[in-house]
Amino acid sequence: MEAAPRDGRRTILDAAARILRHNGYKATTLRDIAAAVGIKAGSIYYHFASKDAIVAAVMNDGVERVQEGVSRALSGLPATAGPAERLEAAIAAHLHALLEYSDYTSAGLKAFTDAPEAVRTAARPVRKRYEAVWDGIVADLVAARLVPDDVPAETLALAILGMMNWSPEWYRADRHAIDRLARHFAAIVLRRPAA
Repeated sequence: MEAAPRDGRRTILDAAARILRHNGYKATTLRDIAAAVGIKAGSIYYHFASKDAIVAAVMNDGVERVQEGVSRALSGLPATAGPAERLEAAIAAHLHALLEYSDYTSAGLKAFTDAPEAVRTAARPVRKRYEAVWDGIVADLVAARLVPDDVPAETLALAILGMMNWSPEWYRADRHAIDRLARHFAAIVLRRPAA
């Protein structure tokens, strides 16, 4: 077997993300990850304490990548952008990050449910920070009366995230333009015709 490349940690995470995305938490082993990298399973311990540490890192990396994309999109909007524009920009950025960085994001979504509680606990702070971004977006929509006021804001935020996070299951680049899909998702939330 060959030695892991110089950035062994990143190489291991990349391989783990690909495998987790397709196999899920339970069917992914350290041996699978090591074989994909071209090292012995024991060599992984130079970089990570356990499979669970790898899975938590993959989950957190995926969420952080999506949050960075959304934050960049929101900060790039003009100061005059209203809540509806912010919503569409955030949805588009989330979908681009989710669907273009899909090994990590899809792996994180797929593995979260089956992972042990300790792994979910390690991933929760990063997820909560990102959910707070959406809480703010939804609070602005509620304040502007652009969404039903009888639906709790927390429910609406989780529904938006759920709608977007399910898209890797059916999205095909040859059938869906991400920006168009974002406009459609925003139209659903805002109860208005899609642009």
